[in-house]
Amino acid sequence: MSDILVIREGRPEDAAVCAAILNRWIDATPWMPRIHPAEDVERHYREDVFPRRTVWVAGTPVVGFLAFDPESAVITALYVATPGAGIGKTLIDHAKAKASVLTLWTFVANTGAQSFYRREGFVDAERTEGDNDERLPDIQMEWRA
Repeated sequence: MSDILVIREGRPEDAAVCAAILNRWIDATPWMPRIHPAEDVERHYREDVFPRRTVWVAGTPVVGFLAFDPESAVITALYVATPGAGIGKTLIDHAKAKASVLTLWTFVANTGAQSFYRREGFVDAERTEGDNDERLPDIQMEWRA
């Protein structure tokens, strides 16, 4: 990866690589249940996420992505191929430049993500015992400019 990580708006042809990054994370995360086959995740990204969200991708080739709902200012996905390489921070900074408030959900078990988001200025806003497809406890976090 070069010193400058290029962020651009995702295109439909990026859906497969973004789904692959997410699928690798699911498969590598022991506490995360696989509730949808990998091909369904790819179809979801191609048919639902990319047409209905703003997606920003990082790198050439793509090494991370952030899906964002501009109407609700909710980050619906942030996944990177190599955690700790600054990709997530670059994507979050890009989203912060587009909104004065951002919200997202992360799983309670994902302590690494929580630490990252707190370093980036997010605070806990709400918790559930598993009001999601995975039925895992989660935390809504919020950032304000």
